[in-house]
Amino acid sequence: MTPRKTRTAAALSCAALVGSGLLAGCQSGHDDAKAPSSAKPHGYVEGAEEASEQQSRLILADADTGAVRVLDLITEDITSLKGRDDVQGLRTDGRFAYLSAAGGTGVVDSGAWTVDHGDHVHYYRTAIRDVGLIAGTGIAHIHSDQAVTAVSSASGGTQLLDRKRLEGGTVPRGTELTGAGGGSVVPYKEHLLVPAVGAGKDSVEVRGRDGARVTALDEPCAKARGEAVTRRGVVFGCADGALLVSEDDGTFDAEKIPYSTEVKASERAVEFRHRAGSTTLAARSGDNAVWVLDVTDRSWTRVRTGPVVTVNTAGEGAPLLALGKDGSLSAYDITTGKSVARKELLPEGAGSAAIEVDTARAYVNDATAQKVYEIDYSDRLRLARTFPLDIAPTYMVETGR
Repeated sequence: MTPRKTRTAAALSCAALVGSGLLAGCQSGHDDAKAPSSAKPHGYVEGAEEASEQQSRLILADADTGAVRVLDLITEDITSLKGRDDVQGLRTDGRFAYLSAAGGTGVVDSGAWTVDHGDHVHYYRTAIRDVGLIAGTGIAHIHSDQAVTAVSSASGGTQLLDRKRLEGGTVPRGTELTGAGGGSVVPYKEHLLVPAVGAGKDSVEVRGRDGARVTALDEPCAKARGEAVTRRGVVFGCADGALLVSEDDGTFDAEKIPYSTEVKASERAVEFRHRAGSTTLAARSGDNAVWVLDVTDRSWTRVRTGPVVTVNTAGEGAPLLALGKDGSLSAYDITTGKSVARKELLPEGAGSAAIEVDTARAYVNDATAQKVYEIDYSDRLRLARTFPLDIAPTYMVETGR
């Protein structure tokens, strides 16, 4: 058993005892620890175990066969799930994975998630299961909070799903959000943020969870594309930079983070990648560069990388990771823009590969070799583990976040 497995096993044992009320010491810092055994401890979730660290799992799908696998990065166990014909894409909201296909969008409960209370975090794990099918095709964006999952299609239109029913194991009938435009709807602070609305299609509206308009933000976001949820608010990509939407005591505010120079439409950031919750975002910029947006400092940095397939970064001092079209993985110092490490990893032309990151490792899927690689990005891209699979992992997302 690896050290990571040992720590997790102990954490799960502790969590199980906490859930039964037998080990108060596992909850130091909470008044609930002193409660009698019949009381439910702080953070208790029925049917789930609480752990002391993130319970990361990878959802993997084979585009040719439709096969789906879930790889537990703690135990290294692999779970096979019902396949989906003609898988065209894979997305996640941190717990659930959504497999887009011609016959609808399949929903998989990865059984791993995080609840962030701001001053402390809870990590949970439970059984992996297939939940069901969302009708419709072309799912482009998925975002959730504890009550609502917003499913936005590529052709426009958004369905709102009851999150609790998803967690209960069924796909509920969705409610269509009217007048949502063609952007991605993001549940945030018990409201919905709806971009690309208004006469000029450059406004972001704040709506209630019932879809009723609350207000429109004053700062415009023309040609909104791309979004990310961070600890400092929700970021939307705009033609002239990014719009940061935050909330304080029920009041929503929007602040523009403009590009430092004039940017061609072909070089703007339109799809952000980042570690969940991080305030450092990465996005491809044209054919030969990558944008890094530091939300905390309100600044953009353009790093010349050469042609890339995908990018990501863990932020907070971690390097920018870029997978080149030649199959090499490179790490760049975000401050200087200089390459600090490079590793030959995939065959040339691996166009569907992804980079998923957490606080210690990065993961890259190799469909040709039927493997997933775990990379220590803090140690010059050292190959930490290799996970062989019985499918070609065309698509990959990480859950537990």
